[in-house]
Amino acid sequence: MRQFLLMSSVGCHLCDAAAEVLVGSLDPQQHLLDEVDIAYDDALMAKYALLIPVLVDELSGQELRWPFDVNSVRDFVTSVNQKG
Repeated sequence: MRQFLLMSSVGCHLCDAAAEVLVGSLDPQQHLLDEVDIAYDDALMAKYALLIPVLVDELSGQELRWPFDVNSVRDFVTSVNQKG
């Protein structure tokens, strides 16, 4: 099972929209999605504060930055799966 992280924060309306896209894009039998609130980690806040929402493939560290849609998420998942 491939694990992805959605870098987000409470009150981020773009993060809410991204989560909706991801629910419609990821197969729950093949993909695990965890939402990470960057506000609780100084390093994540420094890295992602101006970029959220960001989808991160936990295995490779590759990122898909907003804006994204169902097609771009599926392309991203296919790409990270092919790379290992």
